[in-house]
Amino acid sequence: MKDRAVHIGVFGRINQGKSSLINALTGQDTAIVSDVPGTTTDPVKKSMEVFGIGPVVWVDTAGWDDDSALGGQRVRKTKAVLDEVDLALLVFSGNRWEECERRIAGELQAKDIPFVLVHNKSDVEPLREEVAASLRKTYAAPLCACSALRGEGREELIRAMVETIPPSAYRVTNMVADLVRPGDVVLLVMPQDGEAPEGRLILPQVQMIRHVLDMHAVPVAVQPEELAGMLSRLRPNLVITDSQVFAQVQAQVPPEIPLSSFSILLSRAKGNFEESLAGTPHIDRLRDGDRVLMLESCTHITSCEDIGRVKIPRLLRQYTGKQLHFDYVSSLDPLPTLSGYALAVQCGACMVTRRQIANRLKKIADAGVPISNYGMCIAYVTGIFRRVTAMFQK
Repeated sequence: MKDRAVHIGVFGRINQGKSSLINALTGQDTAIVSDVPGTTTDPVKKSMEVFGIGPVVWVDTAGWDDDSALGGQRVRKTKAVLDEVDLALLVFSGNRWEECERRIAGELQAKDIPFVLVHNKSDVEPLREEVAASLRKTYAAPLCACSALRGEGREELIRAMVETIPPSAYRVTNMVADLVRPGDVVLLVMPQDGEAPEGRLILPQVQMIRHVLDMHAVPVAVQPEELAGMLSRLRPNLVITDSQVFAQVQAQVPPEIPLSSFSILLSRAKGNFEESLAGTPHIDRLRDGDRVLMLESCTHITSCEDIGRVKIPRLLRQYTGKQLHFDYVSSLDPLPTLSGYALAVQCGACMVTRRQIANRLKKIADAGVPISNYGMCIAYVTGIFRRVTAMFQK
């Protein structure tokens, strides 16, 4: 099953044809093209499908060597894109592989981002064999010569990207692969409240249904009001609920039936699971005046039922009895200075890729801030943390 769209960033110095390359790859005038140096200022994004990968977001960036009046800000934004991308195209031309290109390649290697070397404008000046040989010797990355203006080398470049990007970048780890067997019944408790999109299911619910089906198990979906009646008619092998109704659901599900939530299982698939298991008990250490960082991996219009901005802050204040302060970061917006936080609480991250959430949480862990997860946090303050994580504890 596909994850959220793979992000592919295009990097290089000014006027190497990065924007032209994106336009050639997408077949559209996605990015503004001009001979004027520094035309691209802020990162520009374009979504499309790439055969062999699936949904892709192209990210055009400002020149790495931009020394204009606002160049420093532009380069900082360009470097920030490194935390978003799953694959990079490092574009150069005129056989110029110099300090700037080596610096970009070094940043990509340091962050373990796979990349493809792209010699653009090869119709004007072909890639010299001695330059190609040196690059192949130095970097374990494909090298493609192309002309964005003429559309030459496009298919070769796409093949190189498909072969270079790791499958983990675009495939979701099956959230229930080790929890259910073919034929098992998985009961999904899915409240459709004011936060649910009109006429649709939220993404974690859709993903879970697909994952259960992929295991050849049987998903059965109910709203909380129908749970008791359903439990009287069948005995599920696993119950997965929206974390917001944990208290109501756990009171009805017999203790011998495994119980978890969508956000907890998403945490397993996204790779921040162990940090959340270890960090959640730090809730008991919160003190008056402590700051809590709430991490939402999407942008949405909030309401009085918002789980991250209303319900969890209220639950934490009630449970701890402390005067806590909450700050919020949406989507992939920059993190604040982390030294002042006593806890960070991450949503299920259904809207971002595994690499994006891993990069974000690593910064938080490196700053020494304990990490929790929406589902684990709610389970902890409602007294059922041990039950809903028992099947995962080592």
